[in-house]
Amino acid sequence: MPDSSPYKTIAVATTFSPRFRQVLAEAKRIRDRFSADLHLIHVGSRDDETASKFRAVLAELDLPADSLIHYEQGDPAEAILGALARAKIDMLVAGALEKEIVLHPFLGNVARRLVREASCSVILFTHPEKNPKPLRRIVFIAGSEDGLVALKTTLQLAEAESCERLYVIGIITAFDEARASIAGEAAGAPTLKSDDGHDDALEEIVLSAGATKVPIETRFIRAATGLAASDFMRSVEADLLVVPLPKSQGIVQQLPSNIAWVSDVIPCNLWVIR
Repeated sequence: MPDSSPYKTIAVATTFSPRFRQVLAEAKRIRDRFSADLHLIHVGSRDDETASKFRAVLAELDLPADSLIHYEQGDPAEAILGALARAKIDMLVAGALEKEIVLHPFLGNVARRLVREASCSVILFTHPEKNPKPLRRIVFIAGSEDGLVALKTTLQLAEAESCERLYVIGIITAFDEARASIAGEAAGAPTLKSDDGHDDALEEIVLSAGATKVPIETRFIRAATGLAASDFMRSVEADLLVVPLPKSQGIVQQLPSNIAWVSDVIPCNLWVIR
């Protein structure tokens, strides 16, 4: 795998919530994995009390005392999105702020907007910890035009985490098959096909990513809706779900129809790669 990092700047959305230290610890882990500069984004006033809290937690987590902190005002989601754009951040780390309803964890309003509207990559941690647990089982959803680049980035994190298994999965719904039959295959990097060669298409994507020490398993999920993938992630006890989105200059790409549910129901830690 290449040594160069795809992320130069990583920001963490900070509040003085009960999980403040845990989210910051997870952000430090991601910063270390990608050798990036860490910024803090805080929606609130800058005063002596706030500065003192930040000094204490930065020292506690062995983070630089001069870490750049962006103080923002206003609606939390709007403020964070604005800071990301102005500082040209490459990745945002945040807590999912989910709530459990009928055994399904739902994203909070701020986290939902960050997933849908951020112009950079976003990692949400559902249960952040001060001593982060290794990401042992990772699920990568293949299918986008930029999926190969995203898979290589995922492998970089997976190797650093000593990942036990990376599942590269494809999701096909009836709507996807109908659309694919009309549009035909996309040009460029290998993408999923609408014929009987689904498994071959996934294997081609994996082989194109290059040599890796991470054990990889490919799996195709065919269902009426993409939500069936959530059941698969629970069955393998996934620690991280990776959703790659195609890049488009100046346009924030929305989640595809077969995976749009992750902006509401989150089965595990979520990484949207833009």
